[in-house]
Amino acid sequence: MDLLRLARAVKDRAQEPFTDLAAMARIVADPRLPLLLVLNRTLFTPLYRASFLAAAAGSGVLGCLAARPCDLESLAEHLESGPDDRQRLRAWLDIGVRLGELDRSEGCYRLRSRTAKALAQVGNDAVAGALEELLRFHVPALRDAPRMLKDGSRFDLSDQDGLVIARSTLVVRGFVEEAISRTLPRTAPVRLLEVGCGSGEYVRYAAGLNPRLTALAVDLQAEVAEQAAKNMAQWGLADRVETRAGDLRTLDLQPQFDVVTLHNNIYYFPQEERAEVLARARSLLAPGGTLLLTSSCRGGGPLGLDVLNLWFEYAGFGGPLPLADELLGQLREAGFEEVRATRVLPGQAFRSFVGTNPAAGPAALPPARSGSPTTAEETAS
Repeated sequence: MDLLRLARAVKDRAQEPFTDLAAMARIVADPRLPLLLVLNRTLFTPLYRASFLAAAAGSGVLGCLAARPCDLESLAEHLESGPDDRQRLRAWLDIGVRLGELDRSEGCYRLRSRTAKALAQVGNDAVAGALEELLRFHVPALRDAPRMLKDGSRFDLSDQDGLVIARSTLVVRGFVEEAISRTLPRTAPVRLLEVGCGSGEYVRYAAGLNPRLTALAVDLQAEVAEQAAKNMAQWGLADRVETRAGDLRTLDLQPQFDVVTLHNNIYYFPQEERAEVLARARSLLAPGGTLLLTSSCRGGGPLGLDVLNLWFEYAGFGGPLPLADELLGQLREAGFEEVRATRVLPGQAFRSFVGTNPAAGPAALPPARSGSPTTAEETAS
């Protein structure tokens, strides 16, 4: 009896390799496997990498590791996580190691990939912010559009993180600063109103160009305005720049400003209300004052602009990115004179729009125009 059992065991063990090969053949023959492997390489892993890098940059982990290698305790202190969260933090960091973004040796984590090292640089924070914006806002627009059509839901302002947007919008900093430098008086006293100030970087730039400039910087989101006020204090501009939360449409101000600026935010207002919003901005300008508006426009440009436009198409506020001719017409309808649009760089979708408040002061709005507005666009050389 014992010999019989032994013989059967030997027979079963001898057949195991053949059984494994047969199982492997069946698995490999599954037609879904090649597709899964391709997706893992071309979609899944890059998405994991992008998500990890966005979180590591936004949380400051990349910045910490750029300064020096850090152990688990140091990173936990930076993230203000409790003692019970150490294992979860380690699990997250170890995914970064598996992805090749981090390295770990001698109990410390270090930056490994070129991308992680580049995003960790302070000067590239706007790019890191754009990556976070893409993952947190653009991806949901693409992912949720069919569902939102079915249930009638819409994005609202709370679906955006204003602090992330304030960082990411600085990817077009060079364009905006060029537009400011072409428009802002350099020596005369200037009173500036910036609508949608974000981090306050553009007010800071204007203040650097004109040492006699003073400004009121407003933002719709209170936490963004609060951060901008902290930035002004850090930059030594608190005595020249007042910062507050507010909505252009309800600001209680006198027509005292020489320049009003709106950078990258006209699409936060509904398309059909933009002429009225622009008229409101004009009412806050002194006679002869200037409006400077910068924005990416529909028609050409990178794919990211189309996805940004998609987000606002599905939002319960605001509207699509402007068409250049349409916005020129709205500026004229709002009562501005000497209206013009300029491509900051030829071939780019980003434009600056300038209009002048008539020297006679605010006047009644002209009736709405029919038909297409006349183009008055200049191409920068």
